[in-house]
Amino acid sequence: MYATTYIRPTSLAQAVELLKASPEAKPLSGGMTLIPTLKQRLAAPSHLLDLSHLPELQGIRLDGKLLRIGAATPHAVVANSPIVAEALPALAYLAGLIADPQVRNRGTIGGSVANNDPAADYPSAVLALGATVVTSARRIPAEEFFTGMFETALAPDELITEIEFPLPDRAAYAKCRHGASGYAVVGVFIAQTGAGFRVAVTGAQAFVYRWREAEAALQKHCDESALDGLNVDADELLDDVHTSARYRANLIGVYARQAVAALKAAK
Repeated sequence: MYATTYIRPTSLAQAVELLKASPEAKPLSGGMTLIPTLKQRLAAPSHLLDLSHLPELQGIRLDGKLLRIGAATPHAVVANSPIVAEALPALAYLAGLIADPQVRNRGTIGGSVANNDPAADYPSAVLALGATVVTSARRIPAEEFFTGMFETALAPDELITEIEFPLPDRAAYAKCRHGASGYAVVGVFIAQTGAGFRVAVTGAQAFVYRWREAEAALQKHCDESALDGLNVDADELLDDVHTSARYRANLIGVYARQAVAALKAAK
């Protein structure tokens, strides 16, 4: 691990100013990706800015038809929140599937979304629910936020402060969970609103994407059989040591059907 300077800002404004003043600085929240990267000497930030205790990034609250979750909220808090369980149970379920208890108690929703790992769970919920990523500078719609593998629309001196989830009529998540890491080999999040269906797939491509053919099929008939005959192009999918692209294509259909079944059973 390379030498670095640890700083614990006392406010969001101070954290943003420090990022502007030190272009090689890195924000640190749960550190579930950043710390292993530092230990492997794959990154050498000049400063680490610990955001985990900033009050501006904390809390879960229901604001009418919006569920607002502070960026520094750990996965375990989302998974066990009575507010989330009542307002958006699919999100609580998703959070409870992330990695293991140690990671769930340290990793944060904002850190996961900002990192945009191809196999992360939260991006599927953000995209399927049409969430808004609120930052220290602006509001970014989900459709514009995820731009590439480990890439987002965030500027270098911009920090996620909270995520706003519009409440759907129903939602469900199904995931093929990697046995060792807990990451999504494939994860499918389906949200139903008055405007129709949104289906987001994670773990399969370089970053989360919407499966629009499935959305159109479910709009006609909300049943697992609606997905019969839909083919996923394996040429567009990841092919790695965990599984082949062809197998991933099959998994998308399998777990989409599981998500539809869960959606039908949801309140």
